[in-house]
Amino acid sequence: MPFLQRARRQGAEFLNPVPTAKGVENGMLPIIWKMLRGPEERVPNPALAPFRTEAAACAGPAADLRVTWLGHSTVLLELDGRRILTDPMWASYASPVPLGFGKRFFPVPLALQDLPPLDLIVQSHDHYDHLDPATLRQLARLQPTVPVLCPLRVGRYYAEAGWAPQLIHELDWTDSFQVADLTVTAVPARHFSGRGITGQNQTLWASYVLQGPRHRVFFGGDTGPFLAGHTEIGAAYGPFDLTMLEVGAYGEGWPDIHLGPENAIQAHQALGGKVLLPIHWGTFNLAFHSWREPVEQVQELAAAAGIPLLLPKPGVPTEVEPAGFISRWWER
Repeated sequence: MPFLQRARRQGAEFLNPVPTAKGVENGMLPIIWKMLRGPEERVPNPALAPFRTEAAACAGPAADLRVTWLGHSTVLLELDGRRILTDPMWASYASPVPLGFGKRFFPVPLALQDLPPLDLIVQSHDHYDHLDPATLRQLARLQPTVPVLCPLRVGRYYAEAGWAPQLIHELDWTDSFQVADLTVTAVPARHFSGRGITGQNQTLWASYVLQGPRHRVFFGGDTGPFLAGHTEIGAAYGPFDLTMLEVGAYGEGWPDIHLGPENAIQAHQALGGKVLLPIHWGTFNLAFHSWREPVEQVQELAAAAGIPLLLPKPGVPTEVEPAGFISRWWER
């Protein structure tokens, strides 16, 4: 069965492209308890010093291919002269209530008011660590004419934040949207959605292919192991100059919904990726591993596979070069 097709539904719920267990079937309380009590260094100790990006660092014409990683899955991507912001999330906690396991390790280096003019916002799904209504309300005031791409039924969060309806574009898998000479296509991902105990999977989740006239980028959002699907996406849309894939917040209890380092390497190869930007790590305590484990493991695996990594310091605009770049900011 081909994977590049529109999302299937069962009643009000969207379905994954392959059978997927969320890993929380026995309830969240045991998981939260383990997160709060585990022996691993889940949070940097001592605390990280704040990173600060001045507005001038991101001003001026957009670059051909440059990233400013702002933490977790929030990336200011410059692609062939266009600026795209992925999963805007400036909140201090990645949870509906301020519990210890969801606290941000460091403030977002670039203030919302210091963002340069954007050409597009791309939203992968509606989970708390990716979508923050307060952030969206501020963005709506600061940049009210920016078009937004999001999966089906996620647009209401942007509408409630103040975006004009004509700027909100909900995409099903395989749908495309064009901004000038930039084409963005939503493609299948293996994850789930929802912001509460009930009503899950009633909004869609997606990865994205971003195609400019000279470069191609893959933004994975959140996705679990999906090798056959990523191979098909790579054949249809690749190769990619840059893949942005999650490497953190994995666990034995939820193997289907996040990649982790090993599966991120395999996905990058299946997609036909050149340089890999690991995202979704080093920002929030959302799993049982130590906060440095994802970056340490992905470096080891990438070196063995001959894959160049892009691991910039948070908030530092960094050109995507074929050899990659490793800043080692986490080693302090």
